[in-house]
Amino acid sequence: MSDRLTEDVTKFQGRFSALKAEVGKVLVGQDEMLHRLLLGMLAGGHVLLEGVPGLAKTLVIRTLADALDGTFSRIQFTPDMLPGDVVGTQIYNPREGSYTVKKGPVFGNFILADEINRAPAKVQSALLEAMQEKQVTLGDQTFKLTEPFLVLATQNPIEQEGTYPLPEAQLDRFMLKVKVGYPTKDEEFKIIDRMAGAGAEPTASKVMGTDEILAARDVVRQVFVDDKVKRYAVDLVAATRDPRAAGLASLAPLIDNGASVRATISLIKVAKAQALLSGRSYISPHDVKTIAHDVLRHRLLVSYEAEAQGKTTDHVIAQILENVPVP
Repeated sequence: MSDRLTEDVTKFQGRFSALKAEVGKVLVGQDEMLHRLLLGMLAGGHVLLEGVPGLAKTLVIRTLADALDGTFSRIQFTPDMLPGDVVGTQIYNPREGSYTVKKGPVFGNFILADEINRAPAKVQSALLEAMQEKQVTLGDQTFKLTEPFLVLATQNPIEQEGTYPLPEAQLDRFMLKVKVGYPTKDEEFKIIDRMAGAGAEPTASKVMGTDEILAARDVVRQVFVDDKVKRYAVDLVAATRDPRAAGLASLAPLIDNGASVRATISLIKVAKAQALLSGRSYISPHDVKTIAHDVLRHRLLVSYEAEAQGKTTDHVIAQILENVPVP
């Protein structure tokens, strides 16, 4: 392990700690949600936040964008939206007999896709090319998106009125799916003081540029991964596809579809980011276990039998983590 890599890891751990502290001037609690957003940013992946309305999902993303020197776009998804409202469209000029391109709000560094599952599937899928290929095609023209390009989406639980489940292909494009819970009583008390007190609501100042994010990603890519840890990640994902081969026959009736290869890649990428934020230039099996739920929960499809038993993807993942040997 080179001394230069260790120095870079220490430097960026400090920079991201400063970013966390700046966002913390506005946000009370929800440290886990903020941490997961930073992991997605470092690993170069998109993040989906799920929780009931009013849990500061939009606030944390907006505050994070305020603290970063990049372009920010907010897209409020609604049932009457069209794909062009997201990616843009071509406008015909009859006088000149030509088309001009009007770019949509997806052209930015940080895209808040608010309540993404309130729009129909054709609108949700308009993001697919942008999220995976980092480009948008309008007519016969293809436009590259500026890096860093990060979609930070929020969704309400699908049991809520007026929601459309995200297609599997769309879900798989998200590197992390984070479940957002209620704050503690003490945190809620502080929220009242901060947001409903006599003074002005706090705001975040810019503390980091997009060039630093790209430089930090280069360092993350250099974080060392031992073959044993790679094998552990492969074993975890393989267990979602063939539980019997992993000695978990009881899980087989609960899983309809296991996780894709993209899940294995994401496990390692996010574990590398986790190592950097922990100040290490190598990843440990614990890094993989820590982020496994967020990487895998939206990539498994549980069976009707599992739903009948009240078993969720998180239950399945927990069983796999307990039983797959840790190197």
